[in-house]
Amino acid sequence: MQRRDFLQKTGFLTLSFATLGLSACNSDDDSSSVVAAPRLDEHKFPQSIASADPRSDSVVLWTRVVPKAADDIARSSAGDITVRLIVTAADNASRLGSNEALIGTPVADVTLSALAKYDHTIRHKLAGLHPATTYYYQFSVDGSVSKVGRLKTAPAASAALTQLKFGVLVCQDWSVNHWAAFSDLVANESNLDFFVHLGDYIYETVGKAFQSGSVEALHSPLIFPNGTKNPDNSSYATSTDDYRYLYKRYRSDARLQAVHERYAMIAVWDDHEFSDDCWGDAETYSNGTYNAATGVGDNNHQTARRRSANQAWFEYMPADISFDDTVSGFQTIKIYRDFQFGNLAHLVMTDQRLYRADHLIPEAAPNPATGQPLGEIGTRYMVPESLLYTQAEAAKVAAGTSLGDPLALVSILGKTQRDWWKTTLKNATATWKLWGSELMLLKQGLNGTDAIATLIALQAVPTVGQATAFGVIMPDIKANGANSVYIPTDKKAALAPFFDQFVLNADGWDGFDAERKDLMNHISSNGIKNVVALTGDIHAFYAGEVRDDYRATGGGTPVMSELVVAGASSDSFFTYLKSAVAALSTDLATLVYFPIKNVPVTGLGTIDFDFNLLDYTLAKAAPTLDTLKAQAHHPVRSALATKGLAEAQLDATTDAVLNGLAQDPAFNTQLLGLAQALSGLNSNPWLKHVDTDAQGYAVVTLTASELKCELRKVNRLVAGNSPSLPIIAARTVASIKPGDTTVSIS
Repeated sequence: MQRRDFLQKTGFLTLSFATLGLSACNSDDDSSSVVAAPRLDEHKFPQSIASADPRSDSVVLWTRVVPKAADDIARSSAGDITVRLIVTAADNASRLGSNEALIGTPVADVTLSALAKYDHTIRHKLAGLHPATTYYYQFSVDGSVSKVGRLKTAPAASAALTQLKFGVLVCQDWSVNHWAAFSDLVANESNLDFFVHLGDYIYETVGKAFQSGSVEALHSPLIFPNGTKNPDNSSYATSTDDYRYLYKRYRSDARLQAVHERYAMIAVWDDHEFSDDCWGDAETYSNGTYNAATGVGDNNHQTARRRSANQAWFEYMPADISFDDTVSGFQTIKIYRDFQFGNLAHLVMTDQRLYRADHLIPEAAPNPATGQPLGEIGTRYMVPESLLYTQAEAAKVAAGTSLGDPLALVSILGKTQRDWWKTTLKNATATWKLWGSELMLLKQGLNGTDAIATLIALQAVPTVGQATAFGVIMPDIKANGANSVYIPTDKKAALAPFFDQFVLNADGWDGFDAERKDLMNHISSNGIKNVVALTGDIHAFYAGEVRDDYRATGGGTPVMSELVVAGASSDSFFTYLKSAVAALSTDLATLVYFPIKNVPVTGLGTIDFDFNLLDYTLAKAAPTLDTLKAQAHHPVRSALATKGLAEAQLDATTDAVLNGLAQDPAFNTQLLGLAQALSGLNSNPWLKHVDTDAQGYAVVTLTASELKCELRKVNRLVAGNSPSLPIIAARTVASIKPGDTTVSIS
């Protein structure tokens, strides 16, 4: 066997054992180059390198190599390419991210093949490594070398670990905003153990309405090799080459490459790695079909497309997982898995797309008012609880019970994964049990009756006074709904459907409450402590307590904690709801935003911006004038940047504009009173932090005595470029103590 390596071919994933120079771990006394001197320079590594799934004795290493004359992105016509992989424990920190040859004694020297069949990618598992050890690695083809990468293996399961630190990323849409979050992570975190990616690594669509915002000049438009057009003239990835194209374009960004070169990744997918709000192999761009006699709907199933998405993910997202494209159907891959980091942390990563049931209410179900399909509003977003839980969930739980599993038709995880999750959490002995959950568990609800009563009362204040508005009008509306004498006659019909309790996002766990309650019951009944979910998907920062039954009196009992990370670049939840609420009901728009127009700025004329009221409607504490100004800082700064103000002047000018606004009664009285009233709705008391208009990332630091998560919000584009002075707009620290689900915010 070449160089005492054992090479096992298992489909596309290869395996070898490090047996060279293990006694020299972390030694830097050998300065000899371990990559042969250049002879030829005929190949390149356009997507750089990556490492993943660090365990105490193994890691997965990745690259893609093509001839130097080949296009960086297009599929190469070259045949299989022989590649050499070198791994060493010698200190190569000065070479990290460069194309300099590694130095030091190798612990592995492996010959691999970049197969044309798999788009000339390599994913190689190297076992036999030492725990809690930093290694450097590099690929080469003759004299062509990749950049130098670094990784750190996990500590032994029995190790008494004092600290664990890792980054959390999610939702990085190439087509909107910017990727400065990656630059900030690399510049400010040199000692991360790894990073977690919670999905939406790519976006399968181009030109959708949610991708219509500004994007940095570095990111040129995406054009699929094949692709399929939607009726709205957007397009989506369809073939394997389409999905490969996306990973190659995304991974061509030097800032994302730098993250991969420095830290091992632990990743799962969400929906956009296949199709927006997908379930199994079903897409939701179209509403599908509906059987009025049975009340059953179904979306369009795209098995071949799902298989293509699975394969591209396996090729381009290194992970220690199984993949078998010889099986029929779309379940060709299993990505849920777990990791242990000494006695400090046990990380469970789940798949919340491949095995899930349909949304409780089918998109093709008819709207009673129009007879037309409901679509996403009313089935996945802004869904009445009376329809979602009392009718749809109850009927599906009953049907599932007759099938032998009450959760069969209302499940995100599927029974096999759910049972695995329960067993893994129950058996975990580490202090912290972390759950990498793509989807938010914390409830986002809204009492429509209370919200409407508040808005109508506030409108009446100038004419009847506050005492009458809040002492007479609100109680009458709460008691009589749309029939209240205080609801204007011309508004009664339009507002009538909104006198209900609403779930804002039924694509997430709020839409699968029966299974959420089952999981929380498992945690509480088994006395499992210190469970913290790390989630994404929703494009916002949240922190709070996950409860056993949000529909119980008082909102249930806290069982675990959750930290939700905003998208690295994807447009915010606020931006989406601002657009959606306008289409839903202009009368309710004030629950989401307040337009501020014609604000004078010396030398620039005027600016307009939309003030974010959604945070207060959901959970944010009642503001003072100073905190109201702080809430306005982000959109004002962005509006000034859009006007072309120099970056160095942005913060000072923003402060000046805010000080001027603070003198305006429309801001210091009308808007302040409105935000205070919406906060008084107390819609979601379990939410301890909410920022729905954000992009950014998080860094988690664990010790035996505390979990700290710093939520880092990034500034917006400046003149079409990513920000640099500074990148970070705000830092919020969420802290959790062992034995307590309370999340403290500072």
